[in-house]
Amino acid sequence: MIKIDIKESFMIFIRGFFMGCADAIPGVSGGTIALITGIYDRLVHGIGKIKFGFIKPLIKGDLSGFKDKLINEIDFQLFIPLLSGIAIALITLSKMITYLMDVYPIYTFAFFLGLILASTYILYTHIVKISFKIAIISILGFILAYIFVGLNPIAANHSLIVLFFSGMIAICAMILPGISGAFLLLLLGQYEYMLNALHKFHLSEIITFCVGATIGILSFSKLLDYLLENHKEITMSFLIGIMVGTLRLPYDKIQEGLITSSSLTPLIIAIIVAIVGFMLIIILEKKFNIVD
Repeated sequence: MIKIDIKESFMIFIRGFFMGCADAIPGVSGGTIALITGIYDRLVHGIGKIKFGFIKPLIKGDLSGFKDKLINEIDFQLFIPLLSGIAIALITLSKMITYLMDVYPIYTFAFFLGLILASTYILYTHIVKISFKIAIISILGFILAYIFVGLNPIAANHSLIVLFFSGMIAICAMILPGISGAFLLLLLGQYEYMLNALHKFHLSEIITFCVGATIGILSFSKLLDYLLENHKEITMSFLIGIMVGTLRLPYDKIQEGLITSSSLTPLIIAIIVAIVGFMLIIILEKKFNIVD
């Protein structure tokens, strides 16, 4: 019998909600939110534990064995509230975020910049000792991310097979701190299409995307779990470089907006908004660390 801790479930739900908000934003990673709220290792390990061993007793009609295997493999206390929070955030906030990016691009991307800067700082605190190798790996991550975010979106169709593979690719980024799954979808030419499918509740597209995402995350999480278990500092240093490199996206968007303005007011407001975003992440990190 699974014991339910209401307080813990609620706090996990809140984490999921913030992750969903981040996953809807090109340039911000849900994995980063999972990391700074102290649930990242549990999430990656929980996904990596799923090996579908519960299918065998189910086929044999062994319901007791099926139940035992299912409870042993799947961390329901984590996944039910977390996925609920992510889903509610994506459904309720994706339209608002799209609106803010269209109408207030300077301030929206300034907020994103503050979020990423604070997340980078928090990720840095997970590295115990700085070495030459750590620095080189961080620089490599920075270069790759900087080039990546400068790429132009691919002109792709929206067939179910394309959506399936887009889901596989994007979910791998969504679970990585510093890499935005939404931005990957933007590059693949599927971001606005999937937002529209979500708004209009097009089941065939949503289900196809989710199946691809499920397969992708189950495969990738095992590799990530291994890297975090055996090479955590190297992995973290690479992710720090990636996060710094992804700052190119909000910086370019802010710069584009400020060029057309003859007043200093938008710049001042953008700086204030970026500071608010930075402080929000710092406060969240301190709050969730207290809870944990």
